[in-house]
Amino acid sequence: MENTEQITVTSVADVPWPDVRTVFGTRGYPSRCWCQYFKPPTSGWKQGTPEECSALLRQQVVANAHAPGLIAYVGDEPAGWCAIEPRPNYSRLRRTKVVTQGSREDPDDASVWAVTCFVVRIGFRRRRVANALLAGAVDHARLHGARIVEAYPVDVSARPDAAAADLYHGALSQFVKASFDVVSHPTDHRAVVQLTL
Repeated sequence: MENTEQITVTSVADVPWPDVRTVFGTRGYPSRCWCQYFKPPTSGWKQGTPEECSALLRQQVVANAHAPGLIAYVGDEPAGWCAIEPRPNYSRLRRTKVVTQGSREDPDDASVWAVTCFVVRIGFRRRRVANALLAGAVDHARLHGARIVEAYPVDVSARPDAAAADLYHGALSQFVKASFDVVSHPTDHRAVVQLTL
């Protein structure tokens, strides 16, 4: 049976904030983090409340020249999120093993954009929402002058027991299907992938 659901992807700057709140939800890791994990230079984000993390994301949406992510809709229902920004905006990411040992790009190069996180609401998983978000992220990065889109997905073949919560980086197969090249495997179950624009 062919899936005929209409999935649209929109800049987080162009959607009502209650839709963003719906996607991040009130339970689980997304509701606590709000895609702030890779942003502060230290692990100080752990002391932040969910409300503070939400406020930080909202401030970033307003303050940045480009939105820090995208919201996917299935029909009129907010269904998912993807974080995509120039890699220098993620100060903690730049010091992680997967980047320091896996990326070939200068960590200060703002033309390298990073896909760091996917959130797909329960009830909308396995419906191509993450694939639509990835395609939208590539378009968003291209529109804002990115040279390369880089990501750090989980290789599910090396970690078949990975829980859904552990797949927020995305699955390697998803990126390969979207024509990303695997440039390294800095850990046994993580890859660095790139798409040159």
